[in-house]
Parts: sequence; C-alpha cells; structure tokens
Amino acid sequence: MEATHIEHIAIAVKNLNDSIPFYENVLGLKCYSIEEVKDQKVKTAFFKVGQTKIELLEATDPGSPVGKFIEKKGEGLHHMAFAVKGIENSLEEIESKGIRLIDKKPRKGAEGLDIAFLHPKSTFGVLTEFCEKK
Repeated sequence: MEATHIEHIAIAVKNLNDSIPFYENVLGLKCYSIEEVKDQKVKTAFFKVGQTKIELLEATDPGSPVGKFIEKKGEGLHHMAFAVKGIENSLEEIESKGIRLIDKKPRKGAEGLDIAFLHPKSTFGVLTEFCEKK
C-alpha cells in the first residue's frame, strides 16, 4: 500500500453557511467547491491549504452518519483521508493485516474520488478514509 499524501481533513459542522466565513474571513482560505453527495446524505465545502484540503461536512439528514456524529460528539474533526495508489489493492492489503473495513469496495465520494473507510476501532479511534482519483 502506498499513501501519497493527506488528501483531506474532514470536519463535521451543523451548517456550512455558518462555518464557511470562519475559514474565509479568519483563516484567509477560499471555498472553491460546495457539493452534495446524496448517497452519503451530506453537503461538502472544500478549502485548500497547500496540497491538503479541508472538507466541511453538513448532514442533509439527521439520521445520516454525519448527522449521528454531530448529535453524539458535536461539531469537530470527523475523519482524515489519505490519497492512495490502487485503492482496491490497498483495502485488500490492509484487511489482510487485521484492520477492520467499513467499505470492502470503493464507492464514489465528493470531487469524483473513489473512497473507502476504515473502522475507527482498528485505527486508534480515528475514522480513516482512503481516496483515489481515477
């Protein structure tokens, strides 16, 4: 498995419209994309810091994973995503090392990336995502 860089750091927020001004007006970043990922019941906003992106996540359904996360833990760090080469092989390899997968096969995520999540119980409490641009 080869992780090439941190693809993004995702932060769960209650409302994108309330959160985006902090990143733009306080940190001086520019929101370059807002996108809804319907099958994940989430709306995303992206910012770039060097090669790394910050992704804000707003639940579009309170019963979605992000909605449940915010209800249980409040707003804050949701997951860290690594860009990998060969996502399918990376998932097979990491599972063979005893890591529990949420996604055994990649699915489509924001920005057209193939994504898959590793279970936080196998990653020291950090929800971890693999991403690959196809």
